[in-house]
Amino acid sequence: MIRIALRTLRHHRGGFIASFIALFFGATIVVACGGLLETGIHNAAPPQRLAAAPVVVTGEQRYLGTSSEMVFPERVRFDAALAAKIEAVPGVERTAADVSFPASLAPAGGKGPAAQVTGHGWASAALTPYRITQGSAPADTGHVVLDTRLAQRAGLSPGSRVEIRSGGASRTYEVSGLAEGDGEAGGVFLSDAAALDARAAAGLPGTVDNIGVFPASGADTAAVADAVRKAVAGAQVSVLTGDERGRAENPGVIDDGSDLIPLAAAFGGLSAMVTVFVASSTLGLSIQQRQREMALLRAIGTTPGQLRRLILGETVLLAAIATALACIPGPRVGRWLLSAFADAGVVPETIVFRAGSVPLIVGVGTAFVTAVGAAFIAANSAARTRPTEALAEAGLQRRWFSGFRSVLGLFCLIGGAALAVGTAGTDGPDAGSVATPAAMVWTIGFGLLGPVLARGITASLRRPVRALSGLSGHLATRNAKARTARLAAAVMPVMLATGLAVGLIYMQTTQADGADRAFDESLRADAVVTSVSGGMPLETVDAIRGLPGVEAASAQVPSLGFIEPDVPVDPTANGGDGESSAPQPTEVSMQGVTPEGVARTTSFRAASGSLDRLRGDTVALPARYAGDRKIGDTVPMRLGDGTRVDLELVATVDGKRGYETALVPASVLVGHTDAGLVPQIMVSAAPGTDRAALEASLRTLADRQPGLRVTDRQALTAVAADNSDTQSWMAYLVLAVVVGYAAIALVNTQVLATTERRREFMLQRLIGATRRQVMQMMAMEAVLVSVAGIVLGLLVALLTLVPFSMSVLGTTLPTGSPWILVTVVGGALGLTLATTLLSAGAVLRGRPGDLAGIKE
Repeated sequence: MIRIALRTLRHHRGGFIASFIALFFGATIVVACGGLLETGIHNAAPPQRLAAAPVVVTGEQRYLGTSSEMVFPERVRFDAALAAKIEAVPGVERTAADVSFPASLAPAGGKGPAAQVTGHGWASAALTPYRITQGSAPADTGHVVLDTRLAQRAGLSPGSRVEIRSGGASRTYEVSGLAEGDGEAGGVFLSDAAALDARAAAGLPGTVDNIGVFPASGADTAAVADAVRKAVAGAQVSVLTGDERGRAENPGVIDDGSDLIPLAAAFGGLSAMVTVFVASSTLGLSIQQRQREMALLRAIGTTPGQLRRLILGETVLLAAIATALACIPGPRVGRWLLSAFADAGVVPETIVFRAGSVPLIVGVGTAFVTAVGAAFIAANSAARTRPTEALAEAGLQRRWFSGFRSVLGLFCLIGGAALAVGTAGTDGPDAGSVATPAAMVWTIGFGLLGPVLARGITASLRRPVRALSGLSGHLATRNAKARTARLAAAVMPVMLATGLAVGLIYMQTTQADGADRAFDESLRADAVVTSVSGGMPLETVDAIRGLPGVEAASAQVPSLGFIEPDVPVDPTANGGDGESSAPQPTEVSMQGVTPEGVARTTSFRAASGSLDRLRGDTVALPARYAGDRKIGDTVPMRLGDGTRVDLELVATVDGKRGYETALVPASVLVGHTDAGLVPQIMVSAAPGTDRAALEASLRTLADRQPGLRVTDRQALTAVAADNSDTQSWMAYLVLAVVVGYAAIALVNTQVLATTERRREFMLQRLIGATRRQVMQMMAMEAVLVSVAGIVLGLLVALLTLVPFSMSVLGTTLPTGSPWILVTVVGGALGLTLATTLLSAGAVLRGRPGDLAGIKE
């Protein structure tokens, strides 16, 4: 039978090519997603600016001792005095402290635009290493060395004078030299003393970001690293070697890099689900169209086992070729997706694609098992048919559904309903993580019940179709009724493409709208003050409040914090790895504000207590996070950089579910952020002062403090919208890949379903049907397939979007342009109709008299 299987491949080229395409593209996407998943697990970010130091000591960004590994969002800095202890470790030759701070740089005298840069102490240059190419190192606090790329863009050279603004202060420096290295292109190097002064101005005196450790000649790096770990035991630091040193450059790699795992898992799961549906549907349709051949084999004495081996042999050979070839483009597609995610800011650009053999095995295995499973089910169906019934079974297609399939489909619908309830009860920002699996489960349920649902929909359309199209519609509905399995196989790709496109696009537009509404509702300011140097000192708020036309001003310092659990967290428990039995802090968004202006510049209102009391070590918690705490109670918390503080609860605030924010005085929070500065100040105009007069008054302060920028609230809203658009772009990229594959499957299936009917078309021509009549019949069949698929797809989208919209917006209707729906529905209808008619037209080019030469 294996020999026969090999010979049959060339006699059923259409079916095997269609199956090959489905398996190849499906395996390619799953391999790519598997590569992304393994990349997220490795989370490798090779160092660049710190590459010269074999060992790097940096702040411990992980929240150790918790049940799930949480990450502090702000850089954890540590005492600069730790360098002396490290230098005393045997095997350590020297250390280099890394001090960084945000700044802006412009030619002195305001002769050019300011550029945002990162300032460092000159000791940091040895960590890359940077090499002086022109001039000399900064000899005193008035000198600066520029990265050659930055100097080239700005037209600067040794001897030029530049103005560097940092921490609200501006100072003029002389460029003493240019340096070349592999660090960021916007690096500037001050003397170590000047860098420490800049750090102190930001409220972070005596701290460093990292310490590079250089082992003595001949010393083993791993041994030195172990010795350093023992020396710094008890401090909130990590000792890194190899690729892990990249985390010291960009602490966001730990958290943002791990985000790639759920993203790849969701993307891969969705792709695998589509692959299973498409591959099994295509293979099933291909085998169904050979029922007469199978029937003849049974009638001449072929045993059930031989028939199974025939079908499985064909499928195994086909799947082996398709999946093996998918291993070539799969990793390349994975690298392209990672690059696209990095460009969108979803993952750090420093993460490198690291995927071994596991994604290949998983991707190939998924497609291979899917193909063999679909072939096994079809082979069992053919093998169970008794020889005396084989021909009748092939002609009438009576066995088109099974009890097991119906039970499994009903279970999926129950699961979809449960997930829909879960979606409606989930916080708005997190609703997508539940809604996406819900869409998958609904799709699987409708796919399993596809023959029943498709038959019901086409039955309801029978009379309208006949009334509108006459004989061609009558023949189309009769064909749909007689060939339910073929109809269901053609409907499924239309349902997949329509349901996924409508559901996922409107999920994204609704999520973006929910975030925009929450942002707009929280904003009450008339103007916003920012700085090109990355932030302003807190004293700027008082200076703005004293300007004419200003009624209120409040700092706005966003961060993330944690409410400590009742059970104390032990960072040394289990070596810092979380366990399910360990306590779990509550993560909460935080906003540093100025109490005098928070009520006039934001929508925050006290549900209990008073926001005016936000002074000193105090906090106003969202009501849902306050729990049983009363006003005056002490709330133990961790700030964004891991610092533990005890704050007095002075108020509770209400907020939109999922967007709640805890308020603390800006003076408490600002020193525990990366910049150590206030990124923006919200300003409200006094009664009778228009916005133009307010902005003019604010610009008088900008003239005295260079680098300040004054914008209106619309500009701030536009920035938030741009951030939302970035996330949307990433979601649309994922959608394009999955829906694109579903669209390929749609075309693939329609071509297969149409071209295999050559004998049927020729018979119709022989009994007098014209080519036009056959084409009209096929057009009506395409319409039936499209309508059935679109109805099922829209039902999947509706069952997903209604609970999702209830969670995000509090309404049953999602938001988004109606043209999205029109485009998707029109595209599915047009694609199905065009593919069917083009395929039918190609088949009908033959002459009716050629019927005798057409093979079964």
